[in-house]
Amino acid sequence: MFKRLFLSVSALAASVCIAFAAHAQTPWPGAKPLTLIVPFSPGGNVDTTARLVAQKLSEQLKQSIIVDNVAGAGGVLGVARATHATPDGYTLVMGFDGPISVARLINSAVKYDAEKDLVPVALVTTAPVVLLARPGLPVNNMNELIALARAKPDTLTYASSGVGTVLHLSMEVMQDQAKVKLVHVPYRGGAQITNDVMGGQVDLGLLVTTSATPLVQQNKLRALGVTSAERVATLPGVQAFGETPELKGFELNTWMGVFAPTGTDPQVVRKLNQALNDVLTLDDVQKRLAEGGAIAGQGTPQDFAEFLKKEKAVYAHIVKSANIQQE
Repeated sequence: MFKRLFLSVSALAASVCIAFAAHAQTPWPGAKPLTLIVPFSPGGNVDTTARLVAQKLSEQLKQSIIVDNVAGAGGVLGVARATHATPDGYTLVMGFDGPISVARLINSAVKYDAEKDLVPVALVTTAPVVLLARPGLPVNNMNELIALARAKPDTLTYASSGVGTVLHLSMEVMQDQAKVKLVHVPYRGGAQITNDVMGGQVDLGLLVTTSATPLVQQNKLRALGVTSAERVATLPGVQAFGETPELKGFELNTWMGVFAPTGTDPQVVRKLNQALNDVLTLDDVQKRLAEGGAIAGQGTPQDFAEFLKKEKAVYAHIVKSANIQQE
């Protein structure tokens, strides 16, 4: 009896071990769909890019991908959710400069540390910011804007997508270099900025090129400058900030990239990185991104990590110099 019991227990243990080993050796990705958290509402620049990438990545991996919009607090809520996700390679987040690299610098209430709690997978895009003028504002370029701002200090208003965003930081740098002072009006998103600049509620508005390009091309708004080192191919008539003598050397771009929770298998991260790099070299993807003035990323996870360190150092310097804090 005891012998039969022993053999039964041994057989059960062996079957459990075999099942566990089979599960452990199941290649990623298995049958489970991936989730890509987008820390903004549907329809915006981040969401549009994320959905384009998710669709192509799904085809590349032959795996379904669910886009999960988790909006709030300038992207902080969505990124925070990703930091608490199971690190099994099935939850990713489309991160960007604000909630990844800037939020913790300006807001002590942000509890996650993106450097420690997330693993960089791949840089997806970089894109400059466009400065737009309301109808009737008597300026056509950055030279004229600076002259007007000097003549009317603390009068001209500009809208950004929030305190501490790269859009806001770019104007802080501009004001510091040009020795002018404008009034910042923080908004929650690009659609409201567009409407209020068009309607004359604010003098100036900042949008990423992917949102601003069609508005300028359709003559709905006038662009004064772009924050990239050189002019953008889709807006050849718009000067780079650095072409203005007072802003020589100016360059500050937004970026987006995919991250996974810390603890994700490095092999899975490498597979994701390769798949994303393949997606970003597709002609139709590059065309879609280029139409909005964005540049597709490339490189290893280590390359992305180095990029993030350099960008954060720049942001930290600006935040400290301008004494930016989120209330």
